[in-house]
Order: sequence, then structure tokens, then C-alpha cells
Amino acid sequence: MKRHFVTIKDIAKELNISVATVSRALRNTHDVKEATRQQVLAKAVELKYKPNFNAIGLVKNSSNNIGIILPVITNYYFSTVITGIQEIAFKNGYNMVLYLTDDSADREKDILDELSFSNIDGLLICISSMPDQSDRFQRVIDNGIPIVFFDRVPSGIKTSKIMQDDFNGAYKAVEHLIQSGYKRIAHFAGPAGLLFTEKRLEGYLAALKAHQLPVNQQWIIHSGFSQKCGEEDMLRLLLCDPRPDAVFAVNDRKAVGAILALKKEKIAIGKDIGIIGFTNDPISEIVHPSLTTVEEPALEIGRRSCALLIKHIHKKNFIPEEVILPTTLIIRESTKKSG
Repeated sequence: MKRHFVTIKDIAKELNISVATVSRALRNTHDVKEATRQQVLAKAVELKYKPNFNAIGLVKNSSNNIGIILPVITNYYFSTVITGIQEIAFKNGYNMVLYLTDDSADREKDILDELSFSNIDGLLICISSMPDQSDRFQRVIDNGIPIVFFDRVPSGIKTSKIMQDDFNGAYKAVEHLIQSGYKRIAHFAGPAGLLFTEKRLEGYLAALKAHQLPVNQQWIIHSGFSQKCGEEDMLRLLLCDPRPDAVFAVNDRKAVGAILALKKEKIAIGKDIGIIGFTNDPISEIVHPSLTTVEEPALEIGRRSCALLIKHIHKKNFIPEEVILPTTLIIRESTKKSG
């Protein structure tokens, strides 16, 4: 049995008014009486009318689709960002089209090259951890598709960007380690070349300098963002002489990997080597000992980035904004030297 979808013709028939009047009432134009508008809205609710965004898009030369390019979706941070984006997108009548790069520059390149400019009104992008695609991003913008970058952002593109305060978050993390009694502090960094990798590294170095602690280049290890990378980084670090007594990891997954490696080596976490992460992934409370971390405002990053993109979509000459949101230090067991 074919399902009947309610149209504005059905509303017009029920109220015995013209289709044009219903259309104008739903669009809240100035030439419709308020009483008529209220009648139309009430009847639309009663009949469970849903706007046909594809049809509206043809009239407005828009698709009502927002594209989202992400490295992955299977971790807490990105799934929370998606929740924030969805909240704002749906509230403003936009659908979401998701593209996953699997953290691959080649896959990111293919997505950008194959992108249908007629199918999306704007893009939200967290770039891959490999060399950036600045020329391709610029091509998309030049074709009239606005872009807002979030979290991992390129430095050479003039458009809006939403980030957490990576520098000060890292500074707070390392300062906490120092105040907890640790003096030989290593850093498990992300891939070199990413802006937030650099900012967190800068915060780490600034905290050491402010507290007159030495920088040992052997203790700064660049690698990927996975738990496995954290394990491998820690095993490599344990070969150093002298051995560090604490680690600031670029994210919680690497920090958890470091904890697992220390457990295998029967090294006491906190007492012998302190560990601090960055994200506040739910696993940070579950792992034992619980992980001290820097909380990122993932939900708000999703909301703010989507809201900014919608401003760009509605106003083509909207001046780009760079928004940096604060982080929060959360102290748990992994940075306690005793007890």
C-alpha cells in the first residue's frame, strides 16, 4: 500500500484556502494575516505535515544538507561532537551527510575530489593527521561551499575554526604533574605538523620552562593517536636513560596505552611514573588507576561549529571567526605519587 505524505495542497483543501496562502503562511511572509498563519500552523501539526526539504532546496537553490568530514566516529570525542552538531543542525532544518576518512590523507583527498557541490550547503571538517589538503579545501570554498574546521584545523585556510584551548590545557596538565612532585616529564605527542599537536607541545615546553625543568628531546615522542601507539611509545620511553617519572599524553587513548604498558612491566602507575591524558574519555574513569586528564568541551565544539557554519551558509560574506574554548583539568589517581 502506497504511503500518503501530507502536502501543502492537503492543508489548503482542509482550510479551504489557496495553496499559495498556505505556502506563504508556512514561510511566515508579511502578507499573511496572523490569524490565517496560526490556522495553517495548527492544521500542519494536526495533519503531521513535514516539509519536503528537497523541494524547498530547489526553490532556494540549497540542499539543506551539511557535510561532515571526520577521521573516525568510534571514539568518545567525535561521537560527542556529532551529538552537538546534530542538535543545532536539526533545530535549523538541516540534515547531516557524514564522510569518514579513517585518518587517511588519500581518503580525505578522494572525498574532496568527488564531493557533489549540489548536494551540500556547507562542510564541517576535522582534518586527517597526515599532510593537509589546503589546495582542495580552498577549491571547495571557491566553489561557494563554506567550510568550518574544528579540533584539527589547517593553518593556511581563511575560514572559521573552532578549537579547544590546547596550549593552556597542556600547560595546566604539565603544571599539575610538577606540583604533584614529578620532575622528569615526557610527552607523547600526536603526529608532527598538526596545529593542535604543536599547541599541546608548546604548552608542555612552556610549563617546563616556567618551572625551570630541563627539556630532554628523547622524552618527546611523536606518533599516532591510538592506544597501541601509547603502548609502543611507553615501551620506547622505558629504554631511555635517565627514565622519566611522568608522561603527558596528547590524548586519553595514548595515555591508556601507556598505563597498560606500565602494568605489563609491573611498574607502579602514579608512584613510579605518573600519567596524564587529554580528552576526558569515559575510559579514563574506568581504567585502573583512574586517569587524570584535561577535559575537552566536545559537545560545545559540535554546537558552535555547526552554528557558525549555518551563519556562513546564510551570509556569504560572513567574516570568519576563530573560537577557542576553555578546557578543564580533572585530577584522578594516575598522578598520585603516594597513597
